[in-house]
Amino acid sequence: MEAGEAAAALARARQGDSDAFRALVELHAKAAFGLAYRLTGDQRDAEDVVQESFIRAYRQLGRFESRSNFGTWLHRIVVNCSMDALRARHSRREERGVDAAADLAGVLPSGGPSPERLARSAEIRKRVDASMALLTPHERVAFALRHWEGRSIDDIGSALGVQTSAAKHAVFRAVKKMRAALEPLKECR
Repeated sequence: MEAGEAAAALARARQGDSDAFRALVELHAKAAFGLAYRLTGDQRDAEDVVQESFIRAYRQLGRFESRSNFGTWLHRIVVNCSMDALRARHSRREERGVDAAADLAGVLPSGGPSPERLARSAEIRKRVDASMALLTPHERVAFALRHWEGRSIDDIGSALGVQTSAAKHAVFRAVKKMRAALEPLKECR
């Protein structure tokens, strides 16, 4: 769908055309899922976030200001829904008494011989996921937007609804925690 067609679909969707909104969903679903997955680190959570994001977008279409891009607006909704999902996950963990550091301990190296490259990649991914679980929702989103999405600090501040200095600090704290949690990887080379 080209930009002109997307704008026309958006205009029709704002007037209540559900088929036009469906076209917008099809256009943006893959990017929305990719962002939600990078932010939540869980496929089911990402699917739920995308569904909730599109429901919110549909309900709030009347509040959408045409001076911004629909994709950018939807991006912000996905970030907000992801933050909600991360907060809920964090609350559930605290209620169950799960210690994130204990979760990480299960993926630390056993001291055995170095595995093949593919197995090593899988191990690194597990460690990164466990390390991401140590971050607060704000830190996780800030880190993902900066290092996986390549967003500027200004964009991150806007997405999180905080000032640039707070966004920069969230990225800094996240990087510091990630470095500390992933430090054992340097020893396993």
